[in-house]
Amino acid sequence: MCQGVFNIVRLHCTRSTAAMPEPVLPPEAKVRDFRNFIQSVKYALEGFWAAVRHEPSFREDLIFVAILTPFAIFLPVKAVATAVMLASLFVIIIAELLNSAIEWTIDDISLEKRLFAKRAKDMGSAAVFLAYINCVVVWGIILFSNWHRIETLEFLRWPPQFLQ
Repeated sequence: MCQGVFNIVRLHCTRSTAAMPEPVLPPEAKVRDFRNFIQSVKYALEGFWAAVRHEPSFREDLIFVAILTPFAIFLPVKAVATAVMLASLFVIIIAELLNSAIEWTIDDISLEKRLFAKRAKDMGSAAVFLAYINCVVVWGIILFSNWHRIETLEFLRWPPQFLQ
């Protein structure tokens, strides 16, 4: 009887230890130095230029940002408003980069039509759409609230008041 109980306990112990996964060791900490930073910047620039070369929608967004950036800088609004206007433009670029990354990753996995792949791509496109809506709302609010200065074209007078 004692051997039977021992065998059951031993069997139980072997089953429970066999089902347990091996402990996962934490990854070693990366050594961060200036070379890592330079390498990270290099990868970021490669990604940016890959988007410029291979994504027509990214190029269109860059043109949109390039056209509106001078307006944001030269319009007679406060510096914080200018910063918010520029940030809303860069959110579009960031959203388009992430959307492109999602699309390229899904296409790299498989080109066949799949429901979840379509959902992921649609969600990335929705993010870009929301970034554009954000930009229109931000610019609209700032332009509306500063329209009294914009309509007089006071920012085009030369020399400006601070030089007189």
